[in-house]
Amino acid sequence: MRRFLAVSFLALTLAGCVAPPQSPEAPPAPVVTPPPRPTPAPPPAPLASDWNDWPFTPGQWRYRKQGDATIGRFENGERALVSLTCDRISRQVRLTGIAAAPATIRTTTLTRVLATTADAGEAVPMLFFAAKDPMLDAIAFSRGRFVIEQKGVAPLVLPPHAEIGRVIEDCRG
Repeated sequence: MRRFLAVSFLALTLAGCVAPPQSPEAPPAPVVTPPPRPTPAPPPAPLASDWNDWPFTPGQWRYRKQGDATIGRFENGERALVSLTCDRISRQVRLTGIAAAPATIRTTTLTRVLATTADAGEAVPMLFFAAKDPMLDAIAFSRGRFVIEQKGVAPLVLPPHAEIGRVIEDCRG
């Protein structure tokens, strides 16, 4: 029994020799890294020398009637990039959605540089065409695409579509 007591005493003594719990280490200070610099967008790929090879501007044509006017809009989402509007009373087609600078319109059969003007009461730059203007036919029947170019603005490369012809025919009666 003595032996048992001695062993028990020794075990209890050793158990009491455990070091007191240490205070937890302070967490390391967070490493502050500066936010990454935004990488500049890559410059747009140079356009091919032949405008017939340029990629289309994203979007689609839509047609609608509004009072005495019919409208063909080339839209990207809800935003109209270009609108062709027929005013049936004046028998004119108005092209809007362009900058206030001369515009070059290229089709497969015709190229023309046109000065933009603003409609009375509106500060929106636009181009006016008589309903019988051959440029309208060239736009409607261009093979594959037509282009609107203006200095300082990315060119609009638009597909010819039925909406264009509908607006023109509405103006011609």
